Amino acid sequence: MSASKPNFLWSMLTCKCPRCRRGHMFNNSNPWNLKKVFDMPEYCPECGQKFELEVGFWYGTGYVSYALSVALSVASFVAWYVLIGMSTKDNRFFWWLGINIGLLIFLQPWLMRLSRVIYLYFFVSYEPNYKTKAPVKNSLT
Repeated sequence: MSASKPNFLWSMLTCKCPRCRRGHMFNNSNPWNLKKVFDMPEYCPECGQKFELEVGFWYGTGYVSYALSVALSVASFVAWYVLIGMSTKDNRFFWWLGINIGLLIFLQPWLMRLSRVIYLYFFVSYEPNYKTKAPVKNSLT
């Protein structure tokens, strides 16, 4: 095992297991392969952590995905307002609205994956000795 602790944010953005931060959470690294966007192994290939802690576990990711979409929309609105400005007289607001909708549609597969990762990170914490300690079975009970 490496002595360095993997970065929390980088591990989350690259969809790594929350327990070891080394194993991939998805079988296919390309989120825009829509037929396989949610293909996940049952257990982490590196540490053996079960990803679906209980039946229906992933239903909560809808709230996380919604929050990510709202945060992305607010960030794009602020960036647009600062860089270009807002006005309904010359349709700048409607241009932002159209570009924001396009951005949300384009990023939706990645946002759905990221919401699963963030949701699992709520329930499973990092374990530096993941090779010797048993994985979390069900932290919800």
